[in-house]
Amino acid sequence: MPLNTSRSTLRLSKQGSLHALALVLGVLMLGGCKASASEPRSSQEFPMKIRIDVDGHPVIATLDDTAAARDFAKLLPLSLTLTDYARIERIADLPKKLSTQGAPAGITPDAGDLTYYAPWGNLAIFVEGRDYAHGLVRLGRVESGLPALRRPTPLQARIERIDK
Repeated sequence: MPLNTSRSTLRLSKQGSLHALALVLGVLMLGGCKASASEPRSSQEFPMKIRIDVDGHPVIATLDDTAAARDFAKLLPLSLTLTDYARIERIADLPKKLSTQGAPAGITPDAGDLTYYAPWGNLAIFVEGRDYAHGLVRLGRVESGLPALRRPTPLQARIERIDK
């Protein structure tokens, strides 16, 4: 069978290849897009500023660039009831478990540390420091407004990202 090598056939073949390549590249680019506007798109958004509205009092915190903090950010906005635990932390159950990939086995928290207690799956915000705790993963740190969390509990909290 003779090979058709006319210039018009080659030109159409090249144009078809370019269109196919453009289509493949477009699909690949769209595959990396996120469906949720509130979901962090990359670690370039970290450290991430968040606002915790505690019964009308603003608390500003910064989330670290860790797997656990990125998982936590995906849950935002989030409304929680914070309760006292041992007079040194304010805790609340989270709607799902967070990743602890790459996290140390535990930490020694300071006042203002925003943490995740992996064994219970809860958020723990420290209003005072304490000794080392196994299973505690740091999410970030309160920068301002910590006194709002030192008030008697229960406290109603709304946690949201602060857009840059």
